[in-house]
Amino acid sequence: MKVDGTCHCGAIAFTAEIDPDRVTICHCTDCQRLTGTAYRISVSTRRADFALLRGQPQRYVKMAESGNRREQAFCAACGSPLWSADADNADSPLGLRVGTLVQRAELAPSRQIWCGSALPWSQDLRGLPKSPAE
Repeated sequence: MKVDGTCHCGAIAFTAEIDPDRVTICHCTDCQRLTGTAYRISVSTRRADFALLRGQPQRYVKMAESGNRREQAFCAACGSPLWSADADNADSPLGLRVGTLVQRAELAPSRQIWCGSALPWSQDLRGLPKSPAE
């Protein structure tokens, strides 16, 4: 599936080919801190299937709990997280942040990882009051 993505301010734009059946929710504490919320949703793409159309992201490298160095790409202007990748392997896939993708409504997660770190309340939101806008 072809997807298009941008940061919030539009300074960075990209396209990619993804497998929509490989959308993942990650509950690790690093993803909680890096997103500022309960979890991160991403989908991978091969670097050969990714094209940066506009802008140049800022990069931050963090040490994962696994010991791997993970590069986090984000917009320096608006702060939008864009993707992550293995910092030590230029051929590793990119984990695109689903919230940046125009087609995000079509990309339902197919699995969850690092569930041992999941915030207990994040597992069932059905009972919360809902509002169409605010």
